[in-house]
Amino acid sequence: MTEPRLKAHYQNYVRQALQAEFEFANPHQVPRVVKAVLNVGVGEAIKDQKLLESVIEELGIISGQKPLTNRARRSISNFGLREGMPIGASVTLRGTKMWFFLDRLISTAIPRVRDFRGLKTRSFDGRGNFTMGIREQIIFPEIDYDKVRQIHGLDITIVTSTDKDDEGFALLRELGFPFRGAVPVQIGATA
Repeated sequence: MTEPRLKAHYQNYVRQALQAEFEFANPHQVPRVVKAVLNVGVGEAIKDQKLLESVIEELGIISGQKPLTNRARRSISNFGLREGMPIGASVTLRGTKMWFFLDRLISTAIPRVRDFRGLKTRSFDGRGNFTMGIREQIIFPEIDYDKVRQIHGLDITIVTSTDKDDEGFALLRELGFPFRGAVPVQIGATA
């Protein structure tokens, strides 16, 4: 298996750029991407179990690994929800699968979003991690539109090794994430 293109870009260019920008003395201080978490909540799964099964299948196609089913932690009678009922699915990607997913997200999926103006920089959590919401799963080219049971969104959280938002932002910006107002970075380009 070949090395992911985005990982090679990180090792050859991004690490040196971040070390120079933040003046890290130790190369182990340079932030890195630890994992990517994809999460889909399906409130309608209470009434339609087939919908949850299709969401799990689509999430597996997008991520390349089997999703976990998320279950309700407690009962809420107004929603007809009982403790232990399946209400969503999630996947945690690490290593090579994570790098391939992030590359596909940046280079093919995000450009397919209608009326896209850039990712919001306010979506950092105060600890260097970035969360973005996607309204339609069909922006991923792996999803066959004719087989989609229902259009749904998903949340993608990118967890970094830093605890500072400015370092996390710089890392994702250098990896090529299209933030509003940031200059686009070409993956594989050298400075």
